[in-house]
Amino acid sequence: MTGDKKEKKKEKFSPEITSGVFIFPNGDKYEGDCIQTELGSLERNGQGTHTSVSGIVYEGSWANDNMNGKGKLTHPSNAVYEGDFVNNQFHGHGKYTWPDGSYYVGTFLENRLEGEGEFYDTEGQIWTGAFRFRAAPGLKFKLNMN
Repeated sequence: MTGDKKEKKKEKFSPEITSGVFIFPNGDKYEGDCIQTELGSLERNGQGTHTSVSGIVYEGSWANDNMNGKGKLTHPSNAVYEGDFVNNQFHGHGKYTWPDGSYYVGTFLENRLEGEGEFYDTEGQIWTGAFRFRAAPGLKFKLNMN
């Protein structure tokens, strides 16, 4: 017995990127690109700005409804992180500036200073070396003689 079975090919779902302004139930606001998922929900995807009711603002890339890619996160205290994000965390290369104006430029791993970097203090002095979360054993003072 020979039977011809026709396989139904499932069409690949390819979401369309749209832009808009969305207000979340908690009062947060998102303005930017999004997609509608296969299940019908909206997901932030592309470029956009999310502003929380507490005043935290993220401007940058989104993927899978998470901060992913390049972006800038600003806190009401004026602390700012600008750099790479992976799944809502500082991860990769970036710059973190504290409210007092001091800042760190270097590698981040899951929201931690982790790896090679430079810390610029409020006096303009530069400390360079390996950072391990809250410790930085063996930092060296970088002397700029112009």
